[in-house]
Amino acid sequence: MSHATSGPRAVAHPGPAPQGSIHIAGVSKHYGNTRVLSDVDLAIDSGTFLTLLGPSGCGKTTLLRLIAGFIEPSAGEIAIDGRDMAGLPPQRRPIGMVFQNLALFPHFSVEENIAYGLRLRKVGAEEMRRKVELFLDLVGLVGLGGRRISQLSGGQKQRVALARALVLEPSILLLDEPLSALDLQLRKQLQVSLKEIQKKLKTTFVFVTHDQEEATLMSDSVVVMSAGKVQQFGSPQTIYSRPENLFVAKFIGELNEIAGSVVSAGGGALDIDTAVGRLTLPAAIARGLVASAGSACLVCLRPEHIDVRREGEATPGRVALPSTVVDRIALGPVIRVAVRCGESRMTAVRLARDSQALPEVGAACIVEFDPADAQIFAPLAGEMATAFGEPE
Repeated sequence: MSHATSGPRAVAHPGPAPQGSIHIAGVSKHYGNTRVLSDVDLAIDSGTFLTLLGPSGCGKTTLLRLIAGFIEPSAGEIAIDGRDMAGLPPQRRPIGMVFQNLALFPHFSVEENIAYGLRLRKVGAEEMRRKVELFLDLVGLVGLGGRRISQLSGGQKQRVALARALVLEPSILLLDEPLSALDLQLRKQLQVSLKEIQKKLKTTFVFVTHDQEEATLMSDSVVVMSAGKVQQFGSPQTIYSRPENLFVAKFIGELNEIAGSVVSAGGGALDIDTAVGRLTLPAAIARGLVASAGSACLVCLRPEHIDVRREGEATPGRVALPSTVVDRIALGPVIRVAVRCGESRMTAVRLARDSQALPEVGAACIVEFDPADAQIFAPLAGEMATAFGEPE
């Protein structure tokens, strides 16, 4: 699996390396006094579908452009297939790229667009025809090769751009938010198609998005970025279930928060005062928190880890908080239940078939959870959803 390096950096150097592997060592990028990326270390394994995920301005597109060679790092090294990329222009790197605006040639047919790079490489006519037909089939455009770009739907144009990049058989394909302009249904269809194509070709995909659901659905590994730094690097499930800091926890999925202050720490437990009473929770669930008396903290819970029960139905061994139901919203197979717990508004998600056991709106209730399902974080020092002021 792809991983963030720790200890000595994975310095770019010549030598054998799997085709499609990327090593990024201590990479920073700044424009004058504006820093866009800061000391990024990543090792991306060959054949991985990796997503760079983060809010606008976090540096993810800058990192993609550095890998592509459109810009050079201010510090650090990037190696592809074990080869240092310093000073190497994009056309000499073993990469393909699908741009956000697709950059298709409107006066060319679908076949001519796909064959464009092959013509530049002076590939023979018979081989060119064979490859174009192969990739038309791969992206589901058989029979549409003679159409002009203006005659295609948005999804078909996306597939042409993908085929044009893949027909050159790069070891790495870089994709800069290529699905962002599509409607939701088409976007979901292409997410599945992209993942299937990547698995079939075993090409390394580096995909940029700000959509958490898209990243979770498509990726083997996710790099969560904020303020020009890597906040966490791991599988989608690890990032969701074991976020390393509050930014990641808030950015990936929905989060309930209870503000508190550490009263004491010892014996593997933390006593935390909150507006809904004192909570005793395992110290092991704390992330990035200096757990000393007086430390401000947030106790965080995913909606699926909360049970809403009628008064008097608390379960032994679980934390139970007195609350009031303020809303119930049916969303197909699930029901979202909003409760008021002290000064906090919390949301639980339950299966619709369990609706009969849920208290009605306005009823007093108990919110309960397993202490091991909670996570404790230090509050954010400041707003991290924007980078250093420089566009991506």
